[in-house]
Amino acid sequence: MRSGRMAALAGLLGLFSVFAVPAAGAEPSPQTRLNRLTKQAADLQKAYRGQIQSLEDAKEAAKKAGRKVSDLRADLAEAQQEIAQFYSNSYMSGAVDGPRVFTYSGDPDAILGQVATVTYLAEEKNQRIKRIGTLIKDSKEAKKEADAKIADLRDEIKDLQNKKKDVEALLRKFGFQTPGSSTGLTARMVAIRASIMQNFPMPFGVGCLRSGDPGEHGKGRACDFMMSTGGRMPDAAAQARGDALAQWCIENGRAMGIMYIIWRQRYYDIRTGAGWRTMSDRGSVTANHYDHVHVSVF
Repeated sequence: MRSGRMAALAGLLGLFSVFAVPAAGAEPSPQTRLNRLTKQAADLQKAYRGQIQSLEDAKEAAKKAGRKVSDLRADLAEAQQEIAQFYSNSYMSGAVDGPRVFTYSGDPDAILGQVATVTYLAEEKNQRIKRIGTLIKDSKEAKKEADAKIADLRDEIKDLQNKKKDVEALLRKFGFQTPGSSTGLTARMVAIRASIMQNFPMPFGVGCLRSGDPGEHGKGRACDFMMSTGGRMPDAAAQARGDALAQWCIENGRAMGIMYIIWRQRYYDIRTGAGWRTMSDRGSVTANHYDHVHVSVF
């Protein structure tokens, strides 16, 4: 019987070799590539002098895909350890196997108990092996997804790097302003806010300075022009007003110093001229900018 158990253990090792996830070899790991691209993204944000929403979305998507890969690999390692322990326990306990059941000549009640044990162990083994197979398949698919998201981030960075000269020309044109002591906003933001409010009624108010905000609100370079009371979808008239305001900002942005606009889960970056692009879902009406038009300036 010892030789039979040794054969079972050898079969287990063969199973793991079939299911093993291929090593990446000399190719950098997804996390290493993501770390390198994240640094490049940070350098670009600094060069562009403000948040780049397309870059943020691509970076967050790559990070999310990378976390999924890590979680699945951890689950796979745990499942492989569990089945190895399962085989080890079966070997050490000397549990009866299939052939011994059919040659057993002792007490019938005892043999029935042994049959039940063999059946249970077989089902348990099959379930564990099936779970390992599923985890390996999911891990491979997740890695493909992570590779694709990292490629998207790399392409976005390359595209933005190619536009740096145009952005630098805009930055030279508008210079760099610091917030005023009285309003906490830059002079440019104050002027653009006044122009917008002259052209569009704002029955629901305008929110600008947000202390502690790491983005443009905290720097005095952004305002939210509310199209509802907040947290609520605007009615048809208010949505049309928001559409008109966003279009006005696009048409006048390069002349006035508007950097980008966010409205209805889309963003328009004046710096890149890429047109409207869909923003990733932030989970609420306000976070997705359905109830206000966000305007950031140079």
